[in-house]
This record gives sequence, C-alpha cells and structure tokens, in this order.
Amino acid sequence: MSVSQFSGCLSCQHEISLERLLPHLSGVVVETAELAGSLCLWARADAGQAVCPRCGQASGRVHSTYGRRLADAPVGGQPVVIRLAVRRFFCGNPDCAAVTFAEQVEGLTSRHARRTPPLARMLTGIALALAGRAGSRLAALLDLAAARSSMLRLVMALPDPETGPVKVLGVDDFAFRRGRDYGTVLVNAETGDPVDLLRDREADTLAGWLREHPGTEVICRDRASAYADGARRGAPQAVQVADRWHLYHNLAGHVEKTVARHRGCLEEPAPEPEPEETAGGQAAPDLQQAAAAAAARRAEESALAVRTRQRYEQVQALRAQGMGIKPIMRETGLAKETVRRFYRAATAGELLAKVRDGRPSLLDDCKPYLHQRWNEGCTNVRQLHAELRERGYKGSYGTIRDYVLPFRESGAAPPAVPGPPKARDLASWILTDPGNLDDGEKEKLAQARERCPHLDALAGHVTEFAKILTGLHGDRLDDWITAVEAGDQPDLHSFARGIKRDHQAVLNGLTMPWSSGVVEGNVNRLKMIKRQMYGRATFELLRKRVLLTP
Repeated sequence: MSVSQFSGCLSCQHEISLERLLPHLSGVVVETAELAGSLCLWARADAGQAVCPRCGQASGRVHSTYGRRLADAPVGGQPVVIRLAVRRFFCGNPDCAAVTFAEQVEGLTSRHARRTPPLARMLTGIALALAGRAGSRLAALLDLAAARSSMLRLVMALPDPETGPVKVLGVDDFAFRRGRDYGTVLVNAETGDPVDLLRDREADTLAGWLREHPGTEVICRDRASAYADGARRGAPQAVQVADRWHLYHNLAGHVEKTVARHRGCLEEPAPEPEPEETAGGQAAPDLQQAAAAAAARRAEESALAVRTRQRYEQVQALRAQGMGIKPIMRETGLAKETVRRFYRAATAGELLAKVRDGRPSLLDDCKPYLHQRWNEGCTNVRQLHAELRERGYKGSYGTIRDYVLPFRESGAAPPAVPGPPKARDLASWILTDPGNLDDGEKEKLAQARERCPHLDALAGHVTEFAKILTGLHGDRLDDWITAVEAGDQPDLHSFARGIKRDHQAVLNGLTMPWSSGVVEGNVNRLKMIKRQMYGRATFELLRKRVLLTP
C-alpha cells in the first residue's frame, strides 16, 4: 500500500494526506497501521538501491533485512512508532573497507538513532530551553516522552556553533558561586552573540583562547587586571577598551565612601537649650549630647564594629607574614573584595567610618514622633515599639530601648533634629544627571553642597567626569586627573591612580564607541540559564546551552 492509499484508508472521511501530515515518510511505503494506545506504522524503504556511506558508490545487491523501531512526533495527541524494515547491501567497490552497509532513509533515519529527526528536533529545542527535569516534564505533557538524562544527552550531542574571527570581543566574568568561583564569558560585540565560555577568569586562560582564535582587533573589558594581562599577552596587536559603565561604577563606589565620611557635616544644628539647674545647683546635662554619645557608644560596641576590627587584625597579621590578597582570601574564607579593603586600609577606623558617621538608622525617620511621645509621658518602650511599627518602623525593640536610655536618666527628650540625607541617597543625587532629579532632590543636594565644601568639590568633579564619559571626550581626561590630584579628595585620588595604571584602555573607552553593554546582557541571560539548572549542571552543559540557546 502506498502512502496516499494508506492515508485514504486511515482517514477517508477527512481527506487528509498522510504524506502532508508526515512529510518525512515520503521515502517509504507504509504497509499497515495499528492503533492501540499509540499509532504504529509498519513501513519499508521505497528505493531500489542505496549508497555506501564510506565510498559513495550505489548498490542494489541485498545482503539481509532487519527491523528498526523509531519513535516519531505525535499525531492528533497519539504517540507514533514506526516499524521500519531496513535492508543491508553489499558494497560493490573492491577498494572500500565496508563489505556491507545499512540503508538510510533521508529525513527519517540516521545511524544508531531511535528517534526520527522531527522528534529529535522537538526534544532538542525543549532541552535547550529548559534543560533536563523541566524539559522532560514539558515533553511528557506534549506526548514526547523522554527521560531527563536523554534530554541532556541531546543537548551535549549538538556541535558547537562555528565562529570565525571575532574583530570586536567583549570579555566579562560571571559567578558560579558568588565570591568563590567565577568563569568568563566571551561575546562578539558586533553581533551580540556569545562566542565561548571559559572555566575561570585567569589571565593565562584568556591569553590561550586569544592565541587559538587570532583576528581580534578590539577587546572590551572591565577594569580587572587579569583580563588586561591576558589580552596583552594573547592579542598584543588588539586595542583594549575599558568599559564606560564599569568606570562610572568604580567612581560611584569612591563617591559613596566620600559621602559617608562627610555625612556628619550635614547634621542639622541642634536648638540652643535653655540653661537649667538641678536640685544641687549644677547645670543639667545636655540631652542632645547625651543621646549622640549613647549612639556613638552603640556603634562602637555593635557586632558589626567588633567583627570588623577582628577581621582587620586577622588580615593585617597575615599580611605581616608576607601573604598576598589571594592567599589571605583562601586562608580566611572571605570574599576577594572584602580582603582587598581590609588589606589596603591604614586603620580599622577607616573601615568603621561608615558605621560611626555615615551609617543611617532605621529609627531616623521616626525620631520626631518618638521624642514627641516621650515628652507626652509615654515612656514604655514596648508601647513605643508597637506604635512605631504601625507607622512603618522595621527595626528592633532593642534599638529603641538603647536610644531612649539617656532620656530615661534625665526625664525628658531633647527637641528632635532632622537627620541628614542617607549616604546612599546623597551619593545617588551626585551621580545622577541633574535633569533627572526632582525639585526636592535638587534642593537637598544644593543644601549639602552649601554646607560641606568637600561634597561641593566632589559633585563638581563627578559632573565633569560624566560629561567626559557621555560625550566621549577622552582628550579632557588628563586635565580632569590633574584637577582631582590638586584637590583634597582622598577617595578620588585613589580612583585617579587606578585610571593612570590602566590609562590607555580608559582613554580608549572614553574615545571609542565600543563598550561592554552587550556583554552585560549576555551575563544576565547566562545567570537565568544557570539558575534554571539549580547549580546541579556541569560547566560543559552550561556552555552548550549558553552558546546554542537562541
């Protein structure tokens, strides 16, 4: 029975052609069909001869026949199984190493395959999108039953995409385990397509990849020294471009440190208290000073401050033994950036500056109401805690108890003084385009600049650097560095020294149109794919999915 005759017998009422329904069966003759839980088609090849896969010579001399079972894509919600009679042929070429060979039906069979190409494509697409477990569950709902291991094997069997020379290469890192284990993603910055994944972010690995893939002319990277070294050794002819977003992000970190250090300059002056005398004729204590002293003691004795001092002493002791940042990181188990901060800090007090001066409290917005209620006679801390929680306070009972302790000793609360803007908010206003600030933010920023000359100078330097960055005015970079070094801005001095160490790449980043924007987009996509697999997948599977997922 031919395909058209069978389709008429199978569905004569609907006039559906089986050849149109299953076009990959055009090379076989369907002899019979059975419908019992699944649609089973018994078929044989229609061709009179086959071609030897080794020498390419056609042969019509049959050696033997055997049966193959192929799973096919479902039809009408019914799984399809094809029972195909396959012939083995003698190869007539005396110079060919093959004595016999099995025929293959184009579009239907391939060597050792137990699925038809349409079914394999469906399962492969699902596996690329969802990986093993989730892909297997979805496939079962679509009547494409396959175990999770089979789904993963389909992905791993796919060949890597072919990539020619990449003229503009974007390089960035990503975390397998944040703070401990990192890899590198390479992206074609012209097309936005991922090129490869590297297992680590070491200079030798990147240099080796660049030597194996010559032709790179521009390398866009972040400020990491390992990537700079790897690019220099692996592609010395390539122009290195420091990414503008990373430059501004580095600047933002230094701005936050400066703002935190000078946040105390923005404290509202407390109202002059009227002189009072105690029963013994002595002056009553200044409640505002007492509250500030109590807050300072709490900050110095907090768990964060104690832990910071202990870690600083530990890192400095290891440094005195001649250990570098990476060995200390392995010894202490701390993140690399944390070790670097403690390693380079002159004193523990430098690390605690934000704790003492610039660290905002959850109680700041509630202080006026708290002072008012205390002076009205409500001195029960549990009652005050309940009232503040109704007003949105998310801190603890202990914070309120410690704060009102000086009031309890003196019997009254001083007038509440509005706290200065939070360090993070003020830094954000300095770093944001003034056109994107509302009137209230502009006013608070102007007041801060008026009260603190250091913050005023800082805002001026940031504004000028933003103009250089957004306008690609790299020719003005050296003048900006000179102006910063002439001022009293220790954190900006550190930023300027970092620029000078990587001066040419930074200058290229502030002059050329290339950036790592497309790389950051690929890193976000990579994180989504990695989290789909819940950390159980190997690097090889992650690499396949990143490179092959459209």
